[in-house]
Amino acid sequence: MSAGDGLGGRAAIVGIGATEFSKDSGRSELRLAVEAVRAALDDAGLAPGDVDGMVTFTMDTSPEITVAQACGTGELSFFSRIHYGGGAACATVQQAALAVAAGVAEVVVCYRAFNERSGRRFGSGVQRREPSAEGAALGWVLPFGLLTPASWVAMAAQRYLHAYGLTPEAFGQVAVAGRRYAAANPAAYFHGRPITLADHAASRPIVEPLRLLDCCQETDGGQALVVTSVERARDLRHPPAVVTAAAQGAGRAQEQMTSFYRDDLTGLPESAVVARRLWRTSGLGPADVDVAILYDHFTPFVLTQLEEFGFCGRGEAADFVAAGRLPLNTHGGQLGEAYLHGMNGIAEAVRQLRGTAVNQVPGAARTLVTAGTGVPTSGLILTTGA
Repeated sequence: MSAGDGLGGRAAIVGIGATEFSKDSGRSELRLAVEAVRAALDDAGLAPGDVDGMVTFTMDTSPEITVAQACGTGELSFFSRIHYGGGAACATVQQAALAVAAGVAEVVVCYRAFNERSGRRFGSGVQRREPSAEGAALGWVLPFGLLTPASWVAMAAQRYLHAYGLTPEAFGQVAVAGRRYAAANPAAYFHGRPITLADHAASRPIVEPLRLLDCCQETDGGQALVVTSVERARDLRHPPAVVTAAAQGAGRAQEQMTSFYRDDLTGLPESAVVARRLWRTSGLGPADVDVAILYDHFTPFVLTQLEEFGFCGRGEAADFVAAGRLPLNTHGGQLGEAYLHGMNGIAEAVRQLRGTAVNQVPGAARTLVTAGTGVPTSGLILTTGA
């Protein structure tokens, strides 16, 4: 990272921990969060008393202070929350790394936990909204039947297919690739269950042009990450995943998955903002990435992310995926492993750098991770630091 950035190479992820991924956890979201945090600390070889910072999502129902109390941590000098749903995932690590680099905290835990299948299901769409400016913006689309995340993404997906003369099989390439990795991952919900393009085409329609296998799962579970300084990381259990670059991004005319008034619906300007900053501050480029963990809540936006980050040209991403030119979502992604708002993807990037992933990419030293798209988003470049 450039010397003027002040962040790159100063902090690292040193612990990862998760609950099992299920459809009915039978536990409270607070308990899931605590289990994940304790597992991550144990993985790092640290104790709850070592923690002095915590970061989570504004959407998480378990406040930082409550989780800290339940985990038995001591005093906190830093606590923060990130907005915009899945777009927050990588930004939690960015916040933690910034706190460590600034000397505000020494050991920061990032976490996300929810009963998203047995509890509040995001896929059920907008049911009741408290009065807010964001809620008022949705008033422009809800009366027309655009009530769910799938329906919002479908608008852009349909335009993408039209603009580049493609068929929905383009999206199937992403679904098949993710499930192939998930089938080999014992932690994945779809372990042992790969799919074909024919399976994708035969899955039930959700909203044109999206089918069931274009949509991520709904999962119960928790995931936590531990961030500390690179210096301290050298004395811990595992090789560090160094935060080489981190960025947030929101594009012009940005809304929350309903940015339909932009000049072009075939791209993701918020991802472009993140991409430019990650490449500039890291000094790396697409050709330097060994593994990419791209947020896959819906298959079409995986394709557009590949294009925004410069891995291929516009309209070329489906062929890029089909050719297997880049290891992509090697844990199975949110389509195949679990939907944990992208936090489980960060954990997979760490495993790849440690050399402990189930679908290990030989010699993986540089990973790209992205967060939710269609909303203000974030991204990370994690490396071995070598």
